[in-house]
Amino acid sequence: MDPVLVGYLGAGLLLFFLAAGIPVGVAMGAIGIGGMLLGAGELFTWGQLKVLPFWVVNNYAFAVLPMFVLMGVLAESSGITRDVFYASDLWLRRFRGGLYQAVIVGSAVFAAISGSTTVNAVVFTRIAFPQMLRFGYSKSLSIGAIAGSGSFAAMIPPSITMVIYAIVTKQSVGQLLIAGVIPGLLTAAMYLFGVYVLVRARPKLAPPIGEDIAIREKLRSMIYVWPVLILMAIVLGGIYTGTFPPSAAGAAGAFGAFCLAIAKKKTLKGWLPPVLYDAASISCVIFIILIGGLLLSRMLVVVGVIDGLVEFITTIADTPLKFMIFVSILYILLGCFLDTTSMMVVTLPFLFPVVVELNIDPIWFGIVVVKLIEISVITPPVGINLFAVLSAVGDKAEFHHVAKGVLPFIIFDILVLALLIAFPELATWLPQKMISG
Repeated sequence: MDPVLVGYLGAGLLLFFLAAGIPVGVAMGAIGIGGMLLGAGELFTWGQLKVLPFWVVNNYAFAVLPMFVLMGVLAESSGITRDVFYASDLWLRRFRGGLYQAVIVGSAVFAAISGSTTVNAVVFTRIAFPQMLRFGYSKSLSIGAIAGSGSFAAMIPPSITMVIYAIVTKQSVGQLLIAGVIPGLLTAAMYLFGVYVLVRARPKLAPPIGEDIAIREKLRSMIYVWPVLILMAIVLGGIYTGTFPPSAAGAAGAFGAFCLAIAKKKTLKGWLPPVLYDAASISCVIFIILIGGLLLSRMLVVVGVIDGLVEFITTIADTPLKFMIFVSILYILLGCFLDTTSMMVVTLPFLFPVVVELNIDPIWFGIVVVKLIEISVITPPVGINLFAVLSAVGDKAEFHHVAKGVLPFIIFDILVLALLIAFPELATWLPQKMISG
């Protein structure tokens, strides 16, 4: 069978399975197994089934993924997020639109111990949105700021998205995580500046400046924040200096989050089993998607689809700039149908060979992909963060509020994307300075 026809049939079957409600990991795995049986025979297929799933779950380097998941779940359950938002609010209250700024700063800090965009968005919706409504902030811009800032967790390490990219493309997890620091901070700064300009241009978006807070109270609020900053320093500093590998950094971060949770709750009773269950469930879902996606990509390689796709893509996008434009359009469109993990697992097997063919820096490409992931999760009509926020607000807002409110933040993200494409050093400079990659 012609490889291109196999590719079309596989894509059609995948869309059919997803429409039928079959989990994406199972759908990709089934198509991969069926394609290998037809294209490579039973012996090869059973060999892959024996080796590939075990390789994914038994690889020590991939232990960083469940550790980062556990770290984020522990941090969320301990109430750290509320403390970070409270401190940000106190320090930024004297700025017009201070709660917008507090959400952005708080989300950036929490992203450094979370790694999940949806968790980030849901948590800040529950904490910040009621206060923003109570003080007279714009409903649309409030919910847009929360949804947009939630996407920081994809870029700011520890990022589950980057770990998945590293697994699929066999790149250094440590270098990718460190490469996300400057783009993540740049995105947060762009959001802060953009919101500042918006509320200056349209004062109705935010209430008048509130009362000033005594410096003593501001400093007291930092008591709740400094443990989080120390945790960030341990994880990122350990990776950057080569003190420990990313897997050990994830374990250190999870242990630190556990200690913070114990300090807050004073007991293990009642809260720890649900946290461990949630972390295990999330990790299992991600690994099932990874295994299914790798089975699918292995099938595409064996039957010759990858070679055909690479030739086709390099024909229409024969320069790095054209290729990046092609990838940008592809990811924004796919964000309307797939979750972020599935998007990468499905596309990277045929995009990454083009990256190698065009001699593009794989770390820089990874950061651009993550930025596109950030944009896709907040792009209407079906960005995953939009629905995460809507589920958390209940009947206090409707879809048109979040769709309208998130548009400025999509523009801010596109500006950052343009900067990353124009100046690759924003992503590559810091990893090059690492003591150990």
